[in-house]
Amino acid sequence: MTKQLLLGQTLGFDGDALADWQGATRHDSAGGVVIDAGLIVATGSGAALRAAHPDAAVTDYGDALISAGFVDAHMHYPQTPIIASWGKQLIDWLNTYTFPQEMRLADTDYARQVADTTLDLALAHGTTTLTSFCTIHPGSVDAWFEGAAARGMAVVGGKTCMDRNAPGGLRDTVQSAYDDSKALLDRWHGKGRATYAITPRFSPTSTPDQLAALGALWAERPEVLMQTHLSEQLPEIAWVRDLFPQSRDYLDTYEAFGLLGPKGLYGHAIHLEPREIDRLAEVDAAVVHCPTSNTFIGSGLFDMAGLAARGLRIGLATDTGGGSNFSMLRTMAAAYEIGQLRGTPLHPAQLMWLATEGSARSLHMGGQIGHLGVGSAADITVLDLSSTPAIAQRAAQATDIWEALFPTIMMGDDRAVRDVWVGGVRARA
Repeated sequence: MTKQLLLGQTLGFDGDALADWQGATRHDSAGGVVIDAGLIVATGSGAALRAAHPDAAVTDYGDALISAGFVDAHMHYPQTPIIASWGKQLIDWLNTYTFPQEMRLADTDYARQVADTTLDLALAHGTTTLTSFCTIHPGSVDAWFEGAAARGMAVVGGKTCMDRNAPGGLRDTVQSAYDDSKALLDRWHGKGRATYAITPRFSPTSTPDQLAALGALWAERPEVLMQTHLSEQLPEIAWVRDLFPQSRDYLDTYEAFGLLGPKGLYGHAIHLEPREIDRLAEVDAAVVHCPTSNTFIGSGLFDMAGLAARGLRIGLATDTGGGSNFSMLRTMAAAYEIGQLRGTPLHPAQLMWLATEGSARSLHMGGQIGHLGVGSAADITVLDLSSTPAIAQRAAQATDIWEALFPTIMMGDDRAVRDVWVGGVRARA
């Protein structure tokens, strides 16, 4: 593999930008990144890197911005065909759109088609890693990891487990949830760039016995992730209270069955009780903000500032297809808008950190992906900061990098993605 030198503006981070964006951020208006054998081996001044690596093939992006590839920390690839469906909140959304669509993935050829479409759309939007719920069908998990492997992508995925409150075609059993998850975990986890996540959809669709079985599997294999949903909508929380009257709160329905831990990923986490926040912080779990989904299906306003102040790991995600866009740029824009509504708007540096470093940290992959630094996988997204006339005319007035970048965050889409590298291989010309 030929050594590569990418030249342009570079944006990376050396710390937690939610806590101190100025101290954590490093921007070079004439920077560079050297790639060799699929890894980033050097960053710094473009001129200095050119001199130090005369044997490298050079790609000069001019004033485009070179960033780590975006990391989507929570989504549902099976729901790609139903993205942007009209007018439902969570429970109705599941029954009207999600469950009928997910039943179609019993056909493994169809699952492969949807997985391929999702992965290609992600790359077109600059996303190089996705964390996805699959369906109850083991073939849907195989399709996901096979499609990612063909593209060299680091992805997370797992069989979604449900043994109640779902159509017959989407229910498994206590035993099959355990057996299928264990077999898939053994087949895929750590193979190439694949990471497995034990995946109960959420408490209402798993019996206590199934939650306990999945908790037992996680205890046996604590190196893997566990992903689920938590406190997305108020009617959902009331439903959980009815189904688990003995539980102290929603989080307790996981904690009681061994499904609370440092490698847990809890999607949404909007309406949290003080005890839940305390426990998530104590165990160093991650919560994942899904802003376009939270506004699209009317869930509520995530407390980014409050949870960050407690030191929680926080990821950012599209939540396709409840989320209404494949773009992490649009997702950043929605996170900014929700911050405005809460009186705590995020700086552009913080938004970019969330979409890269923050999400990677939530997946326990900090320094491996989502990082424009030495030793990280060479998963890189290059942004054109003047991709449309509307963005270009605003960026032309910029007095610093943040004024130049922010219009792309707020108005950008796949047209802003000039190039993508995955594992050191150019994925989009």
